[in-house]
Amino acid sequence: MIAEIENLTVEYPGVKALENVSFSVNQGDFLGIIGPNGAGKSTLFSCMLGLQKKYHGTIKFFGQDIKKSQNYLKEIGYVPQKPIFEKNFPVTVNDVVRMGLRKESDESKIDEILQQLWIHELRKRRIGELSGGQQQRVFIAKALVNNPKILILDEPVTGIDQQSIDLFYSILTELNSKQNITIIWSSHDLDAVNQLANHVACLNRTLFFHGESDDFFKNPELVKQYSESSMQEHMHHH
Repeated sequence: MIAEIENLTVEYPGVKALENVSFSVNQGDFLGIIGPNGAGKSTLFSCMLGLQKKYHGTIKFFGQDIKKSQNYLKEIGYVPQKPIFEKNFPVTVNDVVRMGLRKESDESKIDEILQQLWIHELRKRRIGELSGGQQQRVFIAKALVNNPKILILDEPVTGIDQQSIDLFYSILTELNSKQNITIIWSSHDLDAVNQLANHVACLNRTLFFHGESDDFFKNPELVKQYSESSMQEHMHHH
């Protein structure tokens, strides 16, 4: 078991962001986390990454409670939703990927990962000159340069064109199947989750479903219930 979340509850003033969420992730899983806006997906990731420390319940990685040790973080690569940076910021692709390297790591890793993600020819370009899809691959390269065991992605294709999305998804599939990297990925795109993920977690503050993708997507009743609860949540927020 790579990760275990038990009875995770997070409260902000006047609102429960997450309530009694429990699930586990095994080595090599490709877990798609789906849920409407405001469902608590980003809060869940903040807790898992040790950024949000005020929660009830337990989070373990590799069998160790994350409140006892931050050591697990070096096994995790994280790609945020929309990395924010100044368009004219004078940093190259190479620089960004290097930021992900640990001190003892080998510079040649940078080259290897840039080739793997088809961006080695962009290495000297400024990050602000790239398209959204190219930028996102640079941030994946930064997340992967330390050979993490787990990749956590928070809605990584927001605002990217379809061709880049397809490439991005094929890269994820390859990382998962060929390198056995465990992937935990939140998305709004049910079709993509159905195609890529072998496990799915439906989150809407509480956990509506967690299990094998087929058990969810081949059950029209579950999909319908999930869609209806998401729609109500959407109406509630607007």
